[in-house]
Amino acid sequence: MADENEPHRVILIAGVTGGIGSDLAARCAEAGWEVAGFSRSAENLEALREKIPELTCFEANACESNAVQGVVDKVMEKFGRVDAYVHCVGSFLLKPAHSCSDEEFGETLMLNLNSAFFGLRAVVRPMMKGDGGAITLISSVAAMAGMPSHEAIAAAKGGINGLVRSAASTYANKGIRVNAVAPGMVESNLSKPLLGSEQSRNMAISMHPLVSFLRPAGDLLWFRGCRVDTMTRPIVILMTMRLSGCVSQWRWGR
Repeated sequence: MADENEPHRVILIAGVTGGIGSDLAARCAEAGWEVAGFSRSAENLEALREKIPELTCFEANACESNAVQGVVDKVMEKFGRVDAYVHCVGSFLLKPAHSCSDEEFGETLMLNLNSAFFGLRAVVRPMMKGDGGAITLISSVAAMAGMPSHEAIAAAKGGINGLVRSAASTYANKGIRVNAVAPGMVESNLSKPLLGSEQSRNMAISMHPLVSFLRPAGDLLWFRGCRVDTMTRPIVILMTMRLSGCVSQWRWGR
């Protein structure tokens, strides 16, 4: 429950219509947060608004820095603050380096790394002027575990890890916490093409030491500890920790 004596906390979610983003939006709205989010799909945003009427939606492409800045400006105009930012934008390319084209590699970096940088850069400005805040990016166990045919996504998510550590150091004295969660494979719309057949599913599972996949959310109450088979729970914990400059990468799959 939200404290009636405190101002409403505001969270901005990039990629709010995805599996992780939409579940996080629903749970934060239920907990009393002001929830804003953006996605490049107007149709998906409208569908999500029907499920979460309290949601403030913006149609914007996370890969366009001016568009991201515009969303942050609009959130500040409406709410006057941004307390948390969660970047749920990304892609997944399962190919060895010799089969990956320049275009595929560039798109993987843009969707996973560049977009995260654009989002972080835009939200730290109002956070520095206010009471600080919490930023959570999505990394991957692939950036640390050395998994076959993950060269492109490992490079992009490895960049996320460096970005998190550097930004956490830069903005710690401003009261801004920058963290990352680093899951293995998450069952969501993003991974459906990779899990379409039993053969491809078994092959993907075999690459993960846990021999299973994560889910965007579980069926336990989300604030009663952290289950390793859910994604939104550790994100919420990182958002609400009162430790300035805390750097903590939650990792599953090893």
